[in-house]
Amino acid sequence: MTDAELYRRGARTLLASWDAIARGSRDAAVIRSEGVACAVFPHEPERAVYNNALLERDLAPFERAAAVDAMQAAYASAAVERFAAWVHESDTGMRGELEARGYTLDTTTRAMGMALADLRLPRPEIDLVPAGWPEYLGHLRRVGLPPGLLSGVDPDAFHLLSARVDGEDAATAIAFDRDGDCGIYNVSTLEHARRRGLGTALTALHAHDARARGCRSASLQSTETAERVYAAVGFRDLGRILEYVP
Repeated sequence: MTDAELYRRGARTLLASWDAIARGSRDAAVIRSEGVACAVFPHEPERAVYNNALLERDLAPFERAAAVDAMQAAYASAAVERFAAWVHESDTGMRGELEARGYTLDTTTRAMGMALADLRLPRPEIDLVPAGWPEYLGHLRRVGLPPGLLSGVDPDAFHLLSARVDGEDAATAIAFDRDGDCGIYNVSTLEHARRRGLGTALTALHAHDARARGCRSASLQSTETAERVYAAVGFRDLGRILEYVP
């Protein structure tokens, strides 16, 4: 698969995962307009995490302006002042549109994807925890996310893996399938259990399981410190996602 195809597949999976989360959060929705999809979460705890808009690449100037107008209207209608506009680093036109309106760059992540035929690591042998969704929510609290986050989500929409260290739940990752692409999200390890390869192992295990389910590709977003971890599994660099805020 080309990088452009992997990016498109990953973007569609990401939006579908936001849809699944919105269905479990009061008054939330993913609002799609020409050139932009806005995840609108008016209430806590999801409000603090998931108010993000994904802007399409390579729009014409009038399309860029209309997409940003639609994004601003979607959040204004829900009284959400703090949100992030996600732009691919190659899209200089959209970056200029946002900066001209006073948006500033807040943070970046790395879009990554892979054809599962290119999976590099063998299926890892790790001590897995037969954890359910309540245990997963407890893990999210322990890594510093807001209490109650994702508590209304349908657990059957996601594939959950949890690894154990010394008999304790120490690392988790979830996955979401959409049209043959597996999005891998929320890979997190408790501080005392880091640097043991658990994040790599859970990511590789999700990729193996996704291939067994019939998926053809996998996608994720990486922090700078985790890029080598995902590259070792077989993920390719698809460019930075720049997150602009008003």
